[in-house]
Amino acid sequence: MRKTMTRLALLGLVPAAYVPQAAAQAVPAAVAADQAGTTAAGAPGAGTEAGTEAGTGAATELPQVDVISSTPLLGAGIDKNKVPSEVSVLNSADLSRTGNPTLLNSLNQQVPGLTLDSASGNPYQPNLLYHGYQASPLQGNSQGLAVYLNGVRFNQAFGDTVNWDLLPSIAIDRVNVEGSNPVFGLNALGGSISVQTKNGFTYQGAEGILRGGSFGTVEGQFQYGVQRDDTAAYVAGDVLHSGGWRDGQSSDIYNIFGDLGWRGENAELHINVTAADDALNGPGTSPVQLLQVNPALQFTAPNYVANKYLLLSANGNVQLATNTTLQSVTYYSNFEQKVINGNVTNFAPCTDGSNNLCDNNGNYALDRSGTPITAFLGSNPTAYSVLNLQSTNTNSYGTSAQVSNHDDIFGFHNHLVAGASYDGSYTKFSASSEVGGQDPITRVFGGPFVTVGAPQADGGPVGVGITDNYGGLFITDTFDVTDRLSLTAASRFNIAQIDLADQIGTALNGNHSYNHFNPSLGGTYRITHWLTAYASYAVSNRTPTPAELSCAGPTAPCSLANFFVGDPNLKQVVSQTYEVGLRGDTRLTGALDGAKLSYNLDLYRSDLSDDIIFVNSPQQGLAFFQNVGNTQRQGIDAGVQLKNDRWLYYVNYSYTDATFQTGFTESSQNNPGADASGNINVRPGNVLPGIPAHLLKFGVNYNVTDKWTVGLQGIAASGQYLFGDEANLQPKLPGYVVLNLDTSYQLTDHVAVFGQIENLGDQRYYTFGTFSPTSSVYLAQAPGATNPRSYSPAAPIGGYAGVRVTF
Repeated sequence: MRKTMTRLALLGLVPAAYVPQAAAQAVPAAVAADQAGTTAAGAPGAGTEAGTEAGTGAATELPQVDVISSTPLLGAGIDKNKVPSEVSVLNSADLSRTGNPTLLNSLNQQVPGLTLDSASGNPYQPNLLYHGYQASPLQGNSQGLAVYLNGVRFNQAFGDTVNWDLLPSIAIDRVNVEGSNPVFGLNALGGSISVQTKNGFTYQGAEGILRGGSFGTVEGQFQYGVQRDDTAAYVAGDVLHSGGWRDGQSSDIYNIFGDLGWRGENAELHINVTAADDALNGPGTSPVQLLQVNPALQFTAPNYVANKYLLLSANGNVQLATNTTLQSVTYYSNFEQKVINGNVTNFAPCTDGSNNLCDNNGNYALDRSGTPITAFLGSNPTAYSVLNLQSTNTNSYGTSAQVSNHDDIFGFHNHLVAGASYDGSYTKFSASSEVGGQDPITRVFGGPFVTVGAPQADGGPVGVGITDNYGGLFITDTFDVTDRLSLTAASRFNIAQIDLADQIGTALNGNHSYNHFNPSLGGTYRITHWLTAYASYAVSNRTPTPAELSCAGPTAPCSLANFFVGDPNLKQVVSQTYEVGLRGDTRLTGALDGAKLSYNLDLYRSDLSDDIIFVNSPQQGLAFFQNVGNTQRQGIDAGVQLKNDRWLYYVNYSYTDATFQTGFTESSQNNPGADASGNINVRPGNVLPGIPAHLLKFGVNYNVTDKWTVGLQGIAASGQYLFGDEANLQPKLPGYVVLNLDTSYQLTDHVAVFGQIENLGDQRYYTFGTFSPTSSVYLAQAPGATNPRSYSPAAPIGGYAGVRVTF
């Protein structure tokens, strides 16, 4: 079995992590030397270090094999050069390149076509965009990327959201970012992100990291792995506190991961647990005239999110025959989220002389008993605010299994994987609103906390139970026509059933069924040993989420805090993606003798039908989800990297053209370009907001000595249209250039120190923009403010230092 698993790994059919140690030691020296230091890097700037832990002398070194998982499950991979799409891979050393492991910053700095924005205003809760598609923690965003953790779907069931704060970066062994592939199931419209953690077979030893610095940031990370014969254990954790640099921006994060593994002659089993308990405050966007006074000021408050997460999973890998293996994963998770959001209210003193509060339509605001709420703060409409409260509790469960076979067909190498998946969940969602006043200086909500009783403009009580059942059948086959040409055909049939049961009335009751068949076809051709060409066509889909289905009509909008009041139907979103590209690497001679040059060029086009976006309602602060017809995302990624024993240089350029292809009209009352009715007309060819067209990433790392390393990374992004300006009527959010500097020094074999300076030039820049109702809130620091443009500012210059100890 061990010899067989080693042979499969060297052929690129299973990840190196699944190769037993005894077998790894038996790898011929010539093969091991050729594989050492090679990673599954799909793009310059990614996967540039050996796969063992940086600075961790106790870590186990295994031959690194250039393997990409062909499905979400672990244990069935394929040679990266046979994958007919763009692929980027970061290993644990890449995540630690700047000193301490950090998933989001590493993805942002190193992966072509990927960027982050801070709509929430919290650095640990960003929106991640790849080729114009999002994986976001916010319910109002369309989720176009499928995310997996050890083969378990990580998109949360209620809104397909992705909460990045739940993942301990130090426990991550590798991350794959891949273009559209239907085998990865729902939401893989623009691609997938697969996260694989460490275990006691792949990491032995201990490591502790302590880091602190600007804005009251203190972080501790640890990991420990041990192997005893055929069993192994691994545990890792991350504890962080940050006071934040803006008002109301503090964060407290507690994450832990554990894995218990067993490996026999013909099978391997891993039981693991992921747990998190996080509290995040995000000030969101603030009007520009407020930011001009002080960029730390917030608009309205509080803006608080508490996440609790528990995931239990079991991954198995069994050899059924010489060339046939079975992989499976079974899991249970619980995700609990509480949101407290202070906001502008749609209630104001009535104009009929009743001394009550009314909504925008002149209807009385009612409390729980049905009694009109009095105008308890007088006649000033800006004195009132609303506190939105919501609770989400989701129990998820599921299983996936696949069979992988690599028997030759008529003497031609063939790699076949076929499987099935089931993901189920039950969610209890509840929400309520309280009307009160606000601090005139800080705009923080204050009493008297009068609960809104009936479903109204500012969110009466809501309670709904949601049952999701998602199933899938998939198959993928890669056939080597010659030793240069490989063809891949894949398909997946997705089935979804979403049932909603109103816990208070009947308006939210509903049953929704969807299914779709998604094929793909592609091929790779090795032109020379240093250049490979690829091309592919893929179809993927996503179904409307329960959150979207519950807020999908202009006559029944919901607030940004997700107060749902109806159950109209929405169509599923389907993407068709075309992709062609070149990639390769070569060893240089002459003055750069021994240096490795890597390069890639990728062109893609993705056409979406029945795309869903969150459009504004005529009622202030409310919106609803709507199918808006066709949209398109197309672009280019190009990159180059040069690496030798002392230097690493990389440059990645990305161009993203994301446009509406169908016209529609939406309300955008705060947009200065709106018509007299507060509407804007979106036309085919208008650019989607929030997506920079041009993105440049560059960096250099230099080993000054064997112990001292210095690095510089930069990101330059062009401007982007503001949300609420889908018609492209207003100036863009300004572009930016930001530089980060890092250094590390190995004091002893077991102790290293490191330092980081983020935003080296102390640039004032913004990554997200929208419009705010400045006239509805008194701004004490900017009285008379009229500009509705509202930005989420990035952090100013910050310095951090840390120490890493390994055993």
